Amino acid sequence: MATKRDYYEILGVSKSASAEEIKKAYRKLAMEHHPDRHGGDDVQFKELGEAYEVLKDPQKRAAYDQFGHAGAQGNPFGGGGAQSYGGFGGAGAQGFEGFDFSDILNQFMGGSSPFGAAGAQRGPARGRDLETSVTIDFLEAVFGTEKTVHITLDDECEHCHGNGAEPGTKLKTCDTCKGQGQVTRVSQTILGAIQQTSVCPTCHGRGQIPGKPCHVCHGSGIQRRTRDLSVKIPAGVDDRATIRLTGMGAAARGGGTKGDLYVQIRVRADKRFERDGREILSEVTIPMAQAALGTEVEVETVDGAVTLKIPAGTQSGKTFKLSGRGVPGLGGRSRGDHLVSITVETPTKLSARQRELLEQFAADSGKKGFFKR
Repeated sequence: MATKRDYYEILGVSKSASAEEIKKAYRKLAMEHHPDRHGGDDVQFKELGEAYEVLKDPQKRAAYDQFGHAGAQGNPFGGGGAQSYGGFGGAGAQGFEGFDFSDILNQFMGGSSPFGAAGAQRGPARGRDLETSVTIDFLEAVFGTEKTVHITLDDECEHCHGNGAEPGTKLKTCDTCKGQGQVTRVSQTILGAIQQTSVCPTCHGRGQIPGKPCHVCHGSGIQRRTRDLSVKIPAGVDDRATIRLTGMGAAARGGGTKGDLYVQIRVRADKRFERDGREILSEVTIPMAQAALGTEVEVETVDGAVTLKIPAGTQSGKTFKLSGRGVPGLGGRSRGDHLVSITVETPTKLSARQRELLEQFAADSGKKGFFKR
């Protein structure tokens, strides 16, 4: 596997660089390598985004500085180190602080322990959580949208409505657990008698079983099918954000609570704009003469074209702010700004008349410079 490049090296900054220096370096390189620009590079663009995502966050940056790429991903032990169980492995040397060791016994024993931990949860198990993804355009991410996702999952049986019993018949008490939904056994260990409680394998925690199983799902209450779900995507959502749809995941045997559906958002790149949090970034190129004399240019924004006044003497790299034309904050907060970076284009081919005028201008300017007379 190829070794990942250093994030500071990718952005061309030192390890002591300030947050503002990192931000400026990313903006400059992202514009240069955007895949929709002439000479852009998709691989370098993604590499820049990954590096900036880590270094702009103080906590992620600190973890990266201490542990490298593994630390930035929440695992300071790296690929060959300790694994994370329930979020404890990723805590590094502090992982044991505040950890309840009776929880470990519960996980190994499957139930109650001599230390007083609670036994297995009564009732049917919860359905599995599911994941899917949806791709939206840049403008849809800014203003919000609604998308339909197609997902195949274990859903409630349409014939028995998840009951498991043939319609018109009743459920009866489970003979295995006597209606308790769980079974208990006692084992002798070096710690003494350990009571292990687990969900009943016959009724799956429900305490009842069908008197006559449904002929469609054979008593499970589960039917495999494909569903179309409508997902409301809020304005201001960013790339790689995740939306949780509670109760829209897989159904559980025995009538348990459905799991959740997690929808990951992917935002397509737009050749006109970049995004940094709630700010939108774009670039406008103007001829040298217009930069010297001043002009007005039409700038594309997510709200449509607007006119931007460029004052005389504007230098390449100057940034102008269009207030309130950026990305809205989640939850209806006010919008950010649109920052327009100016690039002054120097002519490469001149007519005889243009050369004559520039030479005269240079001679008149003398040692004082073009814009200081």
